[in-house]
Parts: sequence; C-alpha cells; structure tokens
Amino acid sequence: QVQLVESGGGLVQAGGSLRLSCVVSGRTFSGYAMGWFRQAPGKEREFVAAVSWSGFTLYADSVKGRFTISKDNAKNTVYLQMSSLKPEDTAVYYCAVSRKAQYSSNREWYNYWGQGTQVTVAS
Repeated sequence: QVQLVESGGGLVQAGGSLRLSCVVSGRTFSGYAMGWFRQAPGKEREFVAAVSWSGFTLYADSVKGRFTISKDNAKNTVYLQMSSLKPEDTAVYYCAVSRKAQYSSNREWYNYWGQGTQVTVAS
C-alpha cells in the first residue's frame, strides 16, 4: 500500500512563503516522477509542478518563477517551495507519484495521490 502524506500547508499573507513536503511510504521504488497539483473550491484539479526521476522540472505558467519543486530520492520526499504567494494560490495542494520516470502535467499520468494539504493566502 503506497501512501503519500503532505505537510506544510497553512495560512499565509499575500507575498509570503510556504514549503510543502510530501513523503512516500509503503513501497520504495525508483525511476518515478513526482508532481504537485492543486484544487480550489469549485474548480478542477490543476497542475502546478512536476519533477522527473532524473531531476528535470516542469511548471505551470501561473507559478513559474515563484514556486520551486525539488526532491530527495533517498528520503522518498518531494518539496514545493512557494514564494510571492497570491490569494489565487489558495487551494488544497496534492502530491502525486507516477510509475513512469518522465514528468507530465496530465493528472492521468500519476498513479498515487496524497490526501492534500490546505494552503490559504490572505490578501
């Protein structure tokens, strides 16, 4: 049973920063890509950022230059450093793992999902 547990969400003022973490447990496997998605109330879940097994990264245009995804393979952990946060970044943030090594912005690419962590940005 693969489990993904996100942490680091919370309430922050606009312009502030947060760092999200996601730990994968239950099964250790190599060669996988990881990603972050978010879902605001009344909206579909959307892609935020992804990192391939080899370390290449991909970002949504809305967060490019403000968010940074990174990972620690030894710890089975992926991070999302969020800076210059805006009220429109408010959402539940989910991490995801794919069995594939390459990244994708497509939700269907990912096989395992966390329960999400709430990020609220106050104006």
